[in-house]
Amino acid sequence: MKPKVFIARPIPSEVEAYIADHCTCEKWTGASPITRNELLERLKDAEGLLITGEKIDDELLDHAPNLKAVSNISVGYNNFDLDAMKRRNIIGTNTPDVLNETVADLALALILSTARRIPELDKLVKDGKWEDQDDEPLFGVDVHGKTLGIIGMGRIGEAIGRRAKFGFNMTIQYHNRHRKPESEKLLDADYVSMEELLQTSDFVLLMVPYTEGTKHLIGKEQFALMKNSAIFINTSRGQTVDENALIQALQNQEILAAGLDVFDQEPVSPDNPLLKLPNVVTLPHIGSATYQTRFDMAMLAAKNLVAAVTGKQPPNIVQELKSGIKI
Repeated sequence: MKPKVFIARPIPSEVEAYIADHCTCEKWTGASPITRNELLERLKDAEGLLITGEKIDDELLDHAPNLKAVSNISVGYNNFDLDAMKRRNIIGTNTPDVLNETVADLALALILSTARRIPELDKLVKDGKWEDQDDEPLFGVDVHGKTLGIIGMGRIGEAIGRRAKFGFNMTIQYHNRHRKPESEKLLDADYVSMEELLQTSDFVLLMVPYTEGTKHLIGKEQFALMKNSAIFINTSRGQTVDENALIQALQNQEILAAGLDVFDQEPVSPDNPLLKLPNVVTLPHIGSATYQTRFDMAMLAAKNLVAAVTGKQPPNIVQELKSGIKI
């Protein structure tokens, strides 16, 4: 008998067909995202669950007595209550690597659009306010030849560094929990302290996972260390930054600008002061949002799920759950 799985969000038909070849599938077909109560109701017989970011905790697991595996269609997995999953021997997987280059493209887009004020000046032209006069008020800052400080030199950080180094001749420096000699050699990058990176970088880019250890990693103290001409880019998670401190740093001109793909609250509140500042580029968490990459992520999540519920080793069990998992 095929194992039963529940698909809690729309996925491409080819991905659904792959899962259906190996499992008995039930899926959410509602026009809006599945509610928590509906999700709990659907898990009574499920052995596998395919999701994006719904919270996996004791409450959910109590409603899913047969559950063996949860497959996240994302790199991040801060929605996993890892202790609860460990206690019940639940396999948890994610989708690393397939989105590296796409997120790196987006990070470079934020660097360029903040430095050259692209959204702000696009609006000026479309609003009919481009006048034949001195263009100094429209000046931006150069990207080429400047110093990029990357906080979090994982695979995505390195992909961003490649674009910056070889595309824009930027000087690369980074801070990471561990030194990355291979990245240093590839990018001619310097490993520096957090303090030195903040004090000397023209662009500060945050690319760390969200954990208890990285919550509000960048706050008032860190913004105070940055150059007044520095541009801050966040393509990690909104909770890694003290958003109030960021707002104050921008309003007080402690830093020049910011490019944000993530926010503390998502979707971001229309009342958030960041949306009123012309020197902030704001995006709706679209780092991996291309058709090809989202397809690849969904297919990898499907392969993780099918492997887990059919007794095989999934390719992408999250690190904290690898030990003790019985396949």
